[in-house]
Amino acid sequence: MAKKQYSFYPGCSSQSGASSSNYLTSTQSMVKLLDVQLNEIPDWNCCGASIGYAGGGELPRVALSARNIALSEQHNPGQEIVATCAACWLATREAKERLDHSATLLAETNEALKEAGLVFKNEAPAARHMVEVLIDDIGYETLKSGVKKPLEGIKIAGYVGCQTNRPFGIDGESFENPMYLDKLVESMGGEAITGYDQKVTCCGGALAFSEPEKSQKQIKDIIESAYDHGADMIVTPCPLCQANTEIYQGEVNKRYGTKFNIPVTYYSQLITVAYGGSAKDAALDGQIIRATKLEEIAGK
Repeated sequence: MAKKQYSFYPGCSSQSGASSSNYLTSTQSMVKLLDVQLNEIPDWNCCGASIGYAGGGELPRVALSARNIALSEQHNPGQEIVATCAACWLATREAKERLDHSATLLAETNEALKEAGLVFKNEAPAARHMVEVLIDDIGYETLKSGVKKPLEGIKIAGYVGCQTNRPFGIDGESFENPMYLDKLVESMGGEAITGYDQKVTCCGGALAFSEPEKSQKQIKDIIESAYDHGADMIVTPCPLCQANTEIYQGEVNKRYGTKFNIPVTYYSQLITVAYGGSAKDAALDGQIIRATKLEEIAGK
């Protein structure tokens, strides 16, 4: 039996076959190497993400996440929900906070959940992001002790983004300059770009579709700062941040005459490679911009 078990909420973009399925693959490889078991919540649903704020109203948005929490308690009782997607983590954590502090909203939500034979209970554990498990439950020193292939010679900029930083943030971290990605990079033997000044800048989110010129300006600033600080790659905990900053580099280059071509990876890929996993284990074949330096270390 694994040392630690959690109730796992993959989320839409990170599920198998979705746009960020390499995040799921590398996470599955990572937790196996760390002797952690993720028990997927059966029949989980979308958290609503940004669409839930666009006119659906509070009750439908909260009820979506409450359903996932209720399913988790039904199938994985007592286990903390862990999400890898920043939006899923944020929505789930927000829903629990709102329901814990509003008897009216709780009653309305349970009335909706009753149609599915479910009930939200206040004693359900709070949702956590996977990076919180790595930081708090395993710890940097323990993570460092398992490294087999140090990420030596790779300079990495830690791009946190918005949703794991605001409004809740990661416990113990500064909102202006969170350091956990830098510490994770260093634990894996890489060189963290600690002076990277765009780590909490918004990537533009869904504006990439509706107002691409605004999003691409944000992306340009994020990528340009990484280049200016000598980074070989960027690492992030958010699938939307990863997608926007990787996929749209070509469009940014056309708009601004730049020549950006920097890989954007997940912390789970770094850890998988550093722990001796293959490029396939780390799902590096899912990158649009190849992380060649990481592939080279994986192939040693």
